[in-house]
Amino acid sequence: MADQNEVTIIIPAYNEEASIGQVVENIKEQMKRIDVRYELIVVDDGSKDKTAEIAKAHHCRVIKQNRNLGYGASLKTGILNARYEQIVITDADGTYPPENIPEIVEKLQNADMVVGARISQNVNIPLIRRFPKWILKKLAGYITGETIPDLNSGLRAFRKQFVLQYFSILPDKFSFTTTITVASLCDHYKVIYIPIDYHKRFGKSKIVPWDFVNFFNLVLRLSMLFNPLKVFIPVSFTFLFFGAGKFIMDIVVAFLRANEVSFSILTQQGVISTTALILLLSGLQILLIGMMSDGLGRKIEQRMPTEYKSHAFEEWED
Repeated sequence: MADQNEVTIIIPAYNEEASIGQVVENIKEQMKRIDVRYELIVVDDGSKDKTAEIAKAHHCRVIKQNRNLGYGASLKTGILNARYEQIVITDADGTYPPENIPEIVEKLQNADMVVGARISQNVNIPLIRRFPKWILKKLAGYITGETIPDLNSGLRAFRKQFVLQYFSILPDKFSFTTTITVASLCDHYKVIYIPIDYHKRFGKSKIVPWDFVNFFNLVLRLSMLFNPLKVFIPVSFTFLFFGAGKFIMDIVVAFLRANEVSFSILTQQGVISTTALILLLSGLQILLIGMMSDGLGRKIEQRMPTEYKSHAFEEWED
């Protein structure tokens, strides 16, 4: 196990010259409360202002990307360059309270990931974003089978080896945190949530309204990857339900037209409608595809390397 007294703190930043200096100093002040060796990495994501220069002036490791690659890409860069196994990520806009970082680091000793859930008393999330976030949280909760207090919080901690196993599916944009949350819960890792505040940010948010559609598609794609039956079974049963209903309706109508109930009526041409057959066959086909996807997913999971050992389980020795 890596040294528990070593932590890398990663801050992705894009045009955050107004806040990056204060954020760095606030984190340094809070890290004095715990006895750990730490490094602070600011990943400048192709900023056009003085973000990198200010971060360097505050004695951080600064990794400057030549162009704007995205939030997730910046985190990946920071993770790959981290010296220590334990990693904390936070934002450069001053929204996440640094005073929670020591607690997050402490709780990581008994978990695979610790997430700062924005459910405390002082949470400044714009009203226009709250309902879409609620929809995404409920959808992700349905797919994972877990209650998720905060789906995409940007303040969290994990181990480097833990996140590296998901690098191939982690996106380069804002959905990095959503993906790692859904993936870890679907794989039954131990995730701890601690309530935190969420301050009003410095400057203008980089998230736009139509990002909700991207997040929605992402959650569905993750379901197809980790738990496809959660999507395929409801869709399949919906088709089968309406197909069966139309099938029964066609038979009833045929009996009413003939004014008698006879098996011979069912053999007549045109009793069962094309709509009923399409619905029934589509439902059956979707169910079979879902079962095949689930089987393939389990086969791939069995072949995955088991280098990372979850700390959700305790091992006792005599």
